[in-house]
Amino acid sequence: MPNYGIIDIVVNPFTPYEVANDQVGVDDAFYDKVRVPPEERVGVEWDDYIALMDEAGVEASLVISVKAGDMRIKHSFAIADERVAEYCAQHPGRFFGLCGIDPSRVKESMRNLERAVTEYGFVGAHLYPHWFGWPPDDRRYYPFYWRCAELGVPIMMQIGHCLDYKRDRILESVGRPLTLEHIAIDFPELDVIGIHLGWPWSEEMIAVAYKHAHVYMAGDAYGPRHWPKEYVHFVNTWGREKCLFGTDWPVVHPVRAVEECEQLELREDSKRLFYRDNAVRLFKLEGRLAGAAPAAAAVT
Repeated sequence: MPNYGIIDIVVNPFTPYEVANDQVGVDDAFYDKVRVPPEERVGVEWDDYIALMDEAGVEASLVISVKAGDMRIKHSFAIADERVAEYCAQHPGRFFGLCGIDPSRVKESMRNLERAVTEYGFVGAHLYPHWFGWPPDDRRYYPFYWRCAELGVPIMMQIGHCLDYKRDRILESVGRPLTLEHIAIDFPELDVIGIHLGWPWSEEMIAVAYKHAHVYMAGDAYGPRHWPKEYVHFVNTWGREKCLFGTDWPVVHPVRAVEECEQLELREDSKRLFYRDNAVRLFKLEGRLAGAAPAAAAVT
């Protein structure tokens, strides 16, 4: 384990409350596919999740107020920014909010983004393009990109394909990595993070991240032992300042993610950038963290 706290940049609210209120967006077929054990499918309380973070050496997690589709359409759901703000306030320095974007309600969602950042202290924004059916470079998202740039916060979005979350509503995979090039050119000051590796177009995602100064990518939603070798090499060498660590909890367990990362034989300087320093820089977390590495990561 490293002797510093890891930052997990992609965590979904997954307590019994979200499960009971159908705010996780998946069915048992999805859980089976990504191998979430039955005992965790009922949700995990935050105190128990923090114990998992401690075991993994994760100091802080970025928690999404997920906005998953137009609420007029079956199986769409939205987690209120206020609820995530409450979770963060209950665990200061351990949780930081990411404001989910809903382009089907532009005025309301723009106001919510402003409030989340300026009043609730959220550190970034999050977009699920496949839930809305529009690729990331669709102009309907542009007001949000402009506002994130003006507020000085990054926006992350799922790039690559999406699984069949619920068998009775199959979503189209709209997130080709090259679509981020258009955003990077139109908003050169905006930090954009393509999460979920861009798989199966991971090399395309690497190319876009390498080309554009403010485009990054994250290894999340796939266990590290399954990461493409090109991505591991990018993290370890020429892309060491462009990659971030994440789990997409509950899709990947934090202990599993760190244990498998430790088997990748990353260079120490590259590993620290990936696990922590790139996230601290991008999300402006310096001085806001809990201030002590979890016990599992302490120097012995």
